[in-house]
Amino acid sequence: MTYIVNDACISCKYTDCVEVCPVDCFYEGENMLVIHPDECIDCGVCEPECPADAIRPDTEPDMDKWVEFNRKYSEKWPVIITKKDPLPNAEERDGEEGKLEKYFSEAPGEGG
Repeated sequence: MTYIVNDACISCKYTDCVEVCPVDCFYEGENMLVIHPDECIDCGVCEPECPADAIRPDTEPDMDKWVEFNRKYSEKWPVIITKKDPLPNAEERDGEEGKLEKYFSEAPGEGG
């Protein structure tokens, strides 16, 4: 099992999760985070830290695509271990449907 970040993170990018991760397996894109599925140790401490409920175990239905999504971008984006401010639109976009199609950016974040 591993944990993944899904599209609920897009345009919010709360980073509360990165500070509690004991193995630093979060990677930062321009407008979301991902978890490297091969580095995640399945401890689950990050899941309750996410205000957007964007972190889920891969054992839930239809998570295969998110495992591969997280793997793909964790290999392109820089690691992030320090909490940062959420994106400016985070509160208004939290819970919005269709964020992958509307807002997702493949650009890397700054990391750090």
